[in-house]
Amino acid sequence: MMSIEEIVLSHDRRGISELRGLMPAHFCHDAAAFVLDKAGAGRRRALIATGFYVPYARAPETDGPPGALAIGRALKVLGFDAFYVTDEPTVPLLRCDDARKDRIIVFPIVDRDGSERFAGQVLGDVGPSLIISVERCGPTSIGQYLNMAGEDITDYTARVDCLFTGWRDSIGIGDGGNEIGMGNLAPHIPSVERLPTDPAVTTVERLIIATISNWGGYGLVAALSRFTGNKLLPSIEWEKELIIEMVRRGAVDGVSGTRRAAVDGFDLEQNSWALDQLHRELASVS
Repeated sequence: MMSIEEIVLSHDRRGISELRGLMPAHFCHDAAAFVLDKAGAGRRRALIATGFYVPYARAPETDGPPGALAIGRALKVLGFDAFYVTDEPTVPLLRCDDARKDRIIVFPIVDRDGSERFAGQVLGDVGPSLIISVERCGPTSIGQYLNMAGEDITDYTARVDCLFTGWRDSIGIGDGGNEIGMGNLAPHIPSVERLPTDPAVTTVERLIIATISNWGGYGLVAALSRFTGNKLLPSIEWEKELIIEMVRRGAVDGVSGTRRAAVDGFDLEQNSWALDQLHRELASVS
């Protein structure tokens, strides 16, 4: 059987797997151990940031929210209170599952000073023991927010990365080099032909890379399942129904920008491959 890390980096179409050699061998397991370490430290509260806006489609994409919700569900079983952080367009997607309105924090699209003030207020109010980002755009070295095509989407992107600046208890999940957490590999990302020449610079304590960020989220949940003996990984049916409902609420495929039940160009059957393999991998060692 393949390892969890091999599964989440399979079928790579962008070149993100070329960075594998720069990562710890068992980066999903390392991140899961990091989560469980926080589970034993007093108040268990997690902030989970997600949401990536596609301006020309005037909609958020399907990658990110499913992975964030899967992590939130797993953390709830492990005794965490999970709060989701996003900007306004992604809120309807998070409401597709069990994310209550009072657990969704809408981060405003304001300037850097205003964003830092808001981030400070959120951190003070929630007092998280852990912050996780799943497919959330981070700033470049000059403070721009760029999509995979190199287009400036700053005007459409809340500066959620302000939550992560200087906060040590953090995990980032990304698939393209322009997400929060990819600052860990920023010096190396431009050397990969299909990845950004000007990557995101926000760093995290534990980084997960994946072909699709949702897959990276599932990889974290699979590793948590293995550590704890709990069956935390969502079903394939759950994911398919969730994506269909998110598209119904306006989400788009991040590659084509069209309202179809797909994630980063992978249709539902192709996309479900990772969850199927993760379930098989867990069953093989149970």
